[in-house]
Amino acid sequence: MTITPQWKDELRARITLSSVIMRTTKLTKAGREWKACCPFHDEKSPSFTVNDQKGFYHCFGCGAHGDVIGWMIEQRGLSFIDAIKELAAEAGMEVPAPDPVAAQRAEKRASLVDVTEAAQQWFVDNLRGPEGREALEYLKRRELKPETLREFGFGYAPESKQALPTALPGFDEAMLVESGMRIATEDGTKYDRFRGRVMLPIQDARGRVIAFGGRILQDRDGVAKYLNSPDTPLFDKGRTLYNLHRAAPASRQSGRVVVVEGYMDVVALAQAGFGDAVAPLGTALTEMQLEMLWRMVEVPVLCFDGDAAGQKAAMRAIGRALPLLAPMRSLSIVRLPAGLDPDDLINRDGVGAMERLLAEPTSLLDFLWQYERDALPLESPEAKAGLKARLMAHVDTIQDRDIQALYRRELLDRFSAFAYPPRPPRARPGSASWRTGPSQSRGLSPEARSALQAITVGGQRSDLLDAVLAGFLRHPGEIERHAEALSSLARLDPKAAPAIESLIELSETLDSRGETAISHPQGYPAPPVDIRYAFLRDGIPPGEAREELAEAVSLLVEKPALEDAMAATIARFDEDPEGSIAEQIRLRQQLTTVDERLKAFGRRKAAPAAGTE
Repeated sequence: MTITPQWKDELRARITLSSVIMRTTKLTKAGREWKACCPFHDEKSPSFTVNDQKGFYHCFGCGAHGDVIGWMIEQRGLSFIDAIKELAAEAGMEVPAPDPVAAQRAEKRASLVDVTEAAQQWFVDNLRGPEGREALEYLKRRELKPETLREFGFGYAPESKQALPTALPGFDEAMLVESGMRIATEDGTKYDRFRGRVMLPIQDARGRVIAFGGRILQDRDGVAKYLNSPDTPLFDKGRTLYNLHRAAPASRQSGRVVVVEGYMDVVALAQAGFGDAVAPLGTALTEMQLEMLWRMVEVPVLCFDGDAAGQKAAMRAIGRALPLLAPMRSLSIVRLPAGLDPDDLINRDGVGAMERLLAEPTSLLDFLWQYERDALPLESPEAKAGLKARLMAHVDTIQDRDIQALYRRELLDRFSAFAYPPRPPRARPGSASWRTGPSQSRGLSPEARSALQAITVGGQRSDLLDAVLAGFLRHPGEIERHAEALSSLARLDPKAAPAIESLIELSETLDSRGETAISHPQGYPAPPVDIRYAFLRDGIPPGEAREELAEAVSLLVEKPALEDAMAATIARFDEDPEGSIAEQIRLRQQLTTVDERLKAFGRRKAAPAAGTE
């Protein structure tokens, strides 16, 4: 018999997690949970929580997480089997025969840590010995202080291919290979992975050495400047952030975590007083690494070089982050001057220059807009359409529907302002501005009166559409900003098309210099005021009116667009039944979300009306 998941669930159910943790850690009740200073790393304010209902502990500082079995292994230092036996005795359960594979895996991981810890001490000793003299001079030329070298555990791997087995005779060849310290070729040859390099230990969230990074002393063609350990049972580069165990406590003091490109950038920042920096390990930020960052702060700061490569690295990270965005969970970006890394900037302009950059990062949305706007020349309508397509492709990856809608509206607003800049007013015979001049009465021209009549008379339209049309009559300066969205709505909703076409035509013929150019007191009468909507009420701040009007337009356009897409998906059912059904399910979910937003919009706007009666 083996230890099954069901048996472990029963064991966890019989043991109160907090009672076990209390034996070695002082817990304080906090609502339904318990809190304490984390036993896995030094801290002054509690970030360690215990939840008996869910059966797990979690540290928001270092990321330590587990159940009662994990606690016995990680905090008490027991093997998996010993932890199970002790807990089962307490719970009055009989221990089945353990799963030999799982037990062997846990023991192997613990023994591999012994290998990497021993190798780290050997590397450190080498740096202080005769073989490490050149490496130590290299580090001094990089202006690294002795205390920095000690804090980060700098060492040196000698040039020899067979030095490690002699230095670590207590570990067999298989363990040295499995830990990533040695390489085994197909013909049976084995040799040291790291040779002639300055070495840095890579540590997990608890500070244990699990891997290494090495840098050559002199750049040579065909030789990688930086070399990291491969993935091993100890080390998964996609789930590890360099310097996390130091940065997590520091970030609780600063309220910030800074992500840089490499571990030498982390070291340079730490030496300058920025202890809250981490780095991925040779790859773009992964989804798991982003989750680790968000456990520390709501908006981590990405700090990349200002050159093209650095900006592409930032965009790769943003591409990974967009689907994962959630309320109060985003990214911000700092662009370093082109050609400078953090160390260069600090050496050239001082610590203050870095502080100023980190104090005013660019938001994710701003960076996305600026990057795509500047990516290609925008000298033709086709190029501008390409910009819009790229922006909307990014928006479509966002899974949170509220955030997706907000990004879509904001980016479309920016695109419209960029692609359709305001035109200078055109004076024509018969128009108010041509007839009377700016200082005289500004009534509407006959053309404007005719167009306005088409709008105000209306037809079989929704209440929200009528309110939006009336809103544009009160705020004509917004018409051009939303011209593209309105044109899209006219294509999708035939009932709305005549009024929208008249509205856009009117926007080109009215006297745009008047404060209320369409509904001027001496022109055509203003449409009735519907006090449910801010954009139709007097005395509302212009910014609030514009924002609500933009939200209403977005809702009006989104629903018929989804309905149109649904019709197209149903039409191709015979060609691709499975794909059509999957797409229909997705679109129905989106339509349900839009309907809920429309209802919420109406209820939200009804509240002021009720209060005025």
